[in-house]
Amino acid sequence: MNKSISRLFTTASLSIAALFYCTAPVVAQKKSSSAKEDNLQYVDPRIGNVGALLQPTRPTVQLPNQVMRMFPIRADYIDDQISSFPLCIVSHRLGEVFSLKPSVKVLSLTDWRTKQTWDHDLEVTRPWYYSTYLIDDEITVEFTAGKKTGLYRFEFPANAAHKTLLFGLLNPGVGSFNFNGKEVTGTETYHDNIKVYLYGTFSAEGKAGVVKDGKIADETNVEGKGVKSFISFAQSASNKIEFRYAISYISPEQAKKNYTEELTGKQFADIKNAGEKAWADVINKINVEGGTEAQKRSFYTAFYRCNERMVNITEDGQYYSGFDNKIHTITNNRPFYVDDWTWDTYLALHPLRTILNPKLEGDMANSYVLQYQQSGWLPTFPVLFGDHACMNGFHSTTMLLDDYRKGIRNFDVPAAYDAMIKNATQATMLPWRNGPKGTLEDFYYAKGYYPALKVGEKETIPEVNSFEKRQAVAVTLGTSFDDWSLGQMAKELGKNDDYEKFNARSKNYKNLWKDDIKMFMPKDADGNWINIDPKYDGGIGGRDYFDENNGWTYLWQVQHDIPGLTALMGGKAAMQARLDQLFREPLGRSKYEFWSKFPDATGLVGEFSMGNEPSFHIPYLYNYAGAPWKTQAHIRLLLDLWYKDNVFGIPGDEDGGGMTAFVVFSSMGFYPITPGSPIYTIGSPVFKKVTIDLQNGKQFTMIANNCSVVNKYIQSAKFNGKTINTPQFTHAELIAGGKLELEMGPKPNKSWGLD
Repeated sequence: MNKSISRLFTTASLSIAALFYCTAPVVAQKKSSSAKEDNLQYVDPRIGNVGALLQPTRPTVQLPNQVMRMFPIRADYIDDQISSFPLCIVSHRLGEVFSLKPSVKVLSLTDWRTKQTWDHDLEVTRPWYYSTYLIDDEITVEFTAGKKTGLYRFEFPANAAHKTLLFGLLNPGVGSFNFNGKEVTGTETYHDNIKVYLYGTFSAEGKAGVVKDGKIADETNVEGKGVKSFISFAQSASNKIEFRYAISYISPEQAKKNYTEELTGKQFADIKNAGEKAWADVINKINVEGGTEAQKRSFYTAFYRCNERMVNITEDGQYYSGFDNKIHTITNNRPFYVDDWTWDTYLALHPLRTILNPKLEGDMANSYVLQYQQSGWLPTFPVLFGDHACMNGFHSTTMLLDDYRKGIRNFDVPAAYDAMIKNATQATMLPWRNGPKGTLEDFYYAKGYYPALKVGEKETIPEVNSFEKRQAVAVTLGTSFDDWSLGQMAKELGKNDDYEKFNARSKNYKNLWKDDIKMFMPKDADGNWINIDPKYDGGIGGRDYFDENNGWTYLWQVQHDIPGLTALMGGKAAMQARLDQLFREPLGRSKYEFWSKFPDATGLVGEFSMGNEPSFHIPYLYNYAGAPWKTQAHIRLLLDLWYKDNVFGIPGDEDGGGMTAFVVFSSMGFYPITPGSPIYTIGSPVFKKVTIDLQNGKQFTMIANNCSVVNKYIQSAKFNGKTINTPQFTHAELIAGGKLELEMGPKPNKSWGLD
């Protein structure tokens, strides 16, 4: 999913990735030394660091689901220059605070803008530790992270005449720096009005200075927009300088308290080793046997990325909320989480967490409800500054239903239900907008579809985003799913009138089915079909009618009613043929022409796009169309084609775990095809054995006998020793410590899985 049109194309990634697809694996980095198992050796944060067309992954250093995140600021892995090192990544792809860079030059005003060259082969990237060598300046930079704290270690050249650390701001608002001996405090304004507070210390005495009125000044305090400061160390000082710091979203006093609580008595190695252990505890929840080394690297790196977000912003029992711009005290020891993009994460990342860490998922659900109570709306993209108006749909409704049906109910369910109802009846459905409903929503409630503009018709609703447009088909289909989720939640709670109402609304997708061409197509406000080419029309990303993808992707956006979609298509055989056509259908134009309109639709196989979240469930639909063996074949092909263990190894915007959760599920051999329904459909595992350590003390085991690169087809299956001929099992069976056993072979058993 692309969040900013200004970043649609990364020059370096476009020029190289469009020319070839590298298949050589990223070189394995140093093995974990203290982990009880060696799964950490397969985690390589560089995988995907060059984007196919859009955003690359970043080698993020952090503790799992914690605030302090860091990666060097550069375009991507190809870029051999680093702009600076941020003190904290505030939000996934939504900004950083406080820049830091070392220098050995005679100080000048241009130093803050000068980029520094690094050596690819001398960089070390681990989830808990980062190191690079700035080759021109001959400086080694190291970093490791705590929860709200970070530690940088700089090794300057021996006897360097100048050793300086340069500080700056990364946002346009007012900030400040104040040096006092070995201490520094600071502030930066993030997203217009959020103050981020800094407290840090240096391992050696230095001489501080600032930039004031365009000149380097011998002062220790500076405040204003774009302020810069520095601290220089004498030639006689140690060539190894350590900077230890904490941040806070609450107050300068809390920043210092965070520092004291996390770092007192701790050395760099202590924080680094604790970080490695924290990651080992998470990564070792899933153990695999078999598969290739490349498959293990892709799998465990994907799993690492599934633990970046959401992040716990609780500080000493309090948290700042951008949903009402107040400081709150937590109750019942429940931490508060932000930084989630539900359009991406409700499909697989939240469902993965319901298996691996239901307590954490419950705390996140609880945070959503608190955000509703603080702002008046159930958020869909909750970040530090509030609900980030992005994409379309109210998929937080589906996320909460999925949690509830999987036994995660430790949140205010009545309040959550009220929030779902309010979003479904009072909120605007316009893409990239927040707030109350308008005339388009009233039309939807009355007519059962979102009206589209005729080709060339001028927009008359001022609230419509001028770039994102109405996305009329996508909104109708997504809202139908969300209304199904709300209806199912009503049913769970015994609210039968609401169930009848929203279950009926969940069928609205049928109002845009054009039976003569077997596609979902837009209608105008008069109920007339708008004749477009569903492959290509609708402007950038097809946003007049669809969203980031074309009509072939949105043909399948009825996860909540697969039997209903099957019936529209004319039965299972017709649905299977249509799926076949999807993977074979030509673009009808050159790739560069297609991508000029649909840059998010990467990872192409025919008209299928592996590089965007709405496609994840599509290969699994063969399980419902009478051909499970085709699901098995396609899943293996897609994993092998588009998820290589190299810098090009992610086919689209990874979205902080949104995409890589698909890799984790699919590599294990099953997938939550309909979030909100506690059922997993079976694919084709790449490993001979998968063992998941569950939070209840039990284990789920998947065994794929004779599994290999060639042996990808299921010949027969058992669940808990009982033969099954249906390609699915339930969440309850998994959580109870179930055992799925598959017999694999090189050729499809076309009769398996047809029940």
